[in-house]
Amino acid sequence: MEKISGGDALIRSLICEGVDIVFGYPGGSIMPVYDRLYDYQDKLRHILVRHEQGATHAAQGYARVSGRTGVVIVTSGPAATNVVTGLSDALMDSTPMVVITGQVATPFLGFDAFQETDVVGITQPITKWSYQIRRAEDVAWAVARAFYIASTGRPGPVVLDITKDAQVGLTDFQFKKCDYIRSYTPYPAIDMDDVEQVAEMINSAQRPMILSGHGVMISGAEAELAALAEKAEIPVAATLLGLSTIPSAHPLYKGMLGMHGNIGPNINTNRADLIIAIGMRFDDRITGNVKAYAPQARIVHIDIDASEFDKNIATHATIHGDAKAALQALLPLVKENTHRQWLAEFDEPARVEYEKVVMREVHPAEGRMTMGEVVNNVSKATGHKAIVVTDVGQNQMFSARYSRFTEPRSIVTSGGLGTMGFGLPAAIGAKMGAPERTVVFYTGDGGLQMTIQELGTIMEYGTDVKIVLLNNNFLGNVRQWQSLFFNDRFSQTPLLNPDFVMIAKAYGIAAESVATREELPGAIERMLAHDGAYLLDVNIDETDMIFPMTPAGAHVDHVMINATETYPTDK
Repeated sequence: MEKISGGDALIRSLICEGVDIVFGYPGGSIMPVYDRLYDYQDKLRHILVRHEQGATHAAQGYARVSGRTGVVIVTSGPAATNVVTGLSDALMDSTPMVVITGQVATPFLGFDAFQETDVVGITQPITKWSYQIRRAEDVAWAVARAFYIASTGRPGPVVLDITKDAQVGLTDFQFKKCDYIRSYTPYPAIDMDDVEQVAEMINSAQRPMILSGHGVMISGAEAELAALAEKAEIPVAATLLGLSTIPSAHPLYKGMLGMHGNIGPNINTNRADLIIAIGMRFDDRITGNVKAYAPQARIVHIDIDASEFDKNIATHATIHGDAKAALQALLPLVKENTHRQWLAEFDEPARVEYEKVVMREVHPAEGRMTMGEVVNNVSKATGHKAIVVTDVGQNQMFSARYSRFTEPRSIVTSGGLGTMGFGLPAAIGAKMGAPERTVVFYTGDGGLQMTIQELGTIMEYGTDVKIVLLNNNFLGNVRQWQSLFFNDRFSQTPLLNPDFVMIAKAYGIAAESVATREELPGAIERMLAHDGAYLLDVNIDETDMIFPMTPAGAHVDHVMINATETYPTDK
């Protein structure tokens, strides 16, 4: 063993954990770590973002497409508080991330020293673990523990707050990976009694439906999901974060769940006699009014986090464990079956949705462009193989609805927290996590301006992100609610926007504005053929609305197909 500084130990520990890229921003209280980083640039690539929030979202994008833990390094005080949004986002969306924050030296703690904040106190409620390192000899242990906690079980963010004296103090360095923490059981043993009970419920069901959530993607259970659906001929619907866990073209895939999901899955949630929820948490955007959710169904919940059981929706059976392991145990016990009549009940809602919603949105005969037609055209042009990154708002829902997916891990979006500004840095991280894949980032004019400074990160590293700006000069999602529920009182939602093409070009990014649908195909072709980042500023109809829509608090089968029509139910 050799004596090295705590800062050196931190960098070496990251390398021992297999980290090859970090996102960050230097400052006074983390400077000793950055000084040591200087000597490891051949082993550890540092991406200098333009704002600490951008570092967290970039790390999230990297983690979501690669399956690895995203890493962030920032300084103390305002830098540490700037990562709070990303930590909250990562916790809600189960994204593995280790955030390292600098801290003032130990003797100054609690005295309101320059750029001191109580990082552990602030971040404990929004992390899996938050720990302050005050001694150099604790660095390697803390890093190993942080990566184990962040990446195992239900993944999530961890914060290591390292004091300045811990960074400069000397220690004997020896790194040992963590694979056990007392009282922490990330992968519970599957209870076969539970599995047998669930198998019996599936085998006797007449109208079963699978709800595929983010946990399927996290555990890599896409093949097992398809095998279960195919063996028992069960329709599959996906949550927003569960998109791409089954190919869009799969005959048993019936669409997206939720407030702006497809009519069939939402309506038939309340007709099913068995709901099999895998790796999802029954959030309010999925359930609507919980008192009227799936009244005819027995509920099976498969999840690695037992705290989700019965939290929002009462269950009839559960399997506590990793989704992949649970499905592998379940598959041999499930009998081959057919549900042709049940599957046919998705046909009429799909027909109505296509005629009343999709045709109007994707194939408008006249008028200004719609978001749906833009997304549909881009998806086709990429062969439905791109990683789709979204910001939050109408652009998010349109890109989720009208993108088609052929490969797993193809959607990166802020689901639980709904963070505007998430998309641009997340797209940068996604491209760095999967450099061989095309990354298309959809954004609105409001969300783009929240983290627009990250165009500088694209410029510095030449990151090949295709940016599709669905520009309606409004905060579109809020405008839609104001139109539908607040008598067209558009309070503080119109936006006076800058020239986005000029801004992109100032950052050395190729860009063009698209004013008409006749220009759109050629512009998309130029964007995808361009070697490097590209921005399409597309002029969208400001009155464009995202439908279908289940209003907040309504029954899940109360589905608006436009501003005046509701899909008929059998009630």
